[in-house]
Amino acid sequence: MDILETIQAHAAAMRLPLYAVTLSAVAKAHTPLMLILHWHGFGRQTAARLEGLRMPVRSVAGSALQINAGWSRVETLDEAMLAAAWRLGAWDLERANHRPWWRLNAGLGETVACHRAFASYPGEPADRHMVVEAPDQDLMVELAGATGYIRWQFRPRAAGIWGRLDHDDATLEADGTRSSLCPLAPAPYDKHRTGREVYRLGRGAGLLPAK
Repeated sequence: MDILETIQAHAAAMRLPLYAVTLSAVAKAHTPLMLILHWHGFGRQTAARLEGLRMPVRSVAGSALQINAGWSRVETLDEAMLAAAWRLGAWDLERANHRPWWRLNAGLGETVACHRAFASYPGEPADRHMVVEAPDQDLMVELAGATGYIRWQFRPRAAGIWGRLDHDDATLEADGTRSSLCPLAPAPYDKHRTGREVYRLGRGAGLLPAK
């Protein structure tokens, strides 16, 4: 499963800097994955042109892509995202384990977060926030609500807006990438434990190596 290649191909086609990359998976093996590329850019809300009038703009919609890859262990998805985050110069990678929201007394925020994780915005225009290429999107949201889901996120330095910022990350090359293999191994996954696991990838000059 080459998440990195997919990200690079879409970044080359869009010619826009990336703000963040997320991957969401239902907490059930062999289900489709949702890869979301959050772009940094603005476009006009309408094609109309009026001389002397500044037309309103809005953020460019993200790209949501379904990935059909057989997987049996969450750690396999960790490896793919660690490789992508490492090569694209991210400072860290976050893995968050979420409970099912289809349960008694679940908060509205949990429901909304799950829909967002799978690029779903009920009640809003379909292409306002995301351009979705995911035939099984509704099924993924339904399964995630019943069984829980895992979400990974990182902010790339290469091909992203974060490359414009000053940094002291001693692991980066001049173009903001890393050409070596990621030195971190996936942390064990416990489906019964919610919360975040943060993989620190970057290392400031003069600081101890990340563990």
